[in-house]
Amino acid sequence: MKQPYHGPISPVSAGLRGKCPRCGRGSMFAGFLTTAPACRSCDLDFSFMDSGDGPAVFIILIVGFIVAGAALLVEVSYQPPYWVHGVLWLPLVVVLTLLLLRPFKGILVALQFKNKAQEGRLDN
Repeated sequence: MKQPYHGPISPVSAGLRGKCPRCGRGSMFAGFLTTAPACRSCDLDFSFMDSGDGPAVFIILIVGFIVAGAALLVEVSYQPPYWVHGVLWLPLVVVLTLLLLRPFKGILVALQFKNKAQEGRLDN
């Protein structure tokens, strides 16, 4: 049976919205980070999805850069006590991490689909 044609979908757009990387309509996620078994709109099997630790690595680098730079700026400018740094930066790290995790996972999975990425295998 021939699959219906779906126009090109931007992986970044589909990932940020959490939509199917093939049709751009069905949801990619069943929960906050749990991927759905298949797209409800075009029946794309999502068993290929495995972003691994990729989103976490990017988020650690981005959030770490933002928070470390801001903490350094605040320390040099105001020299507050250590508890102020804890009150300022710990909630910011948690909020930024939670806000970025789902979109980054969606983008990486959509890029996986677009580039037909698969798990590496060794030829024997």
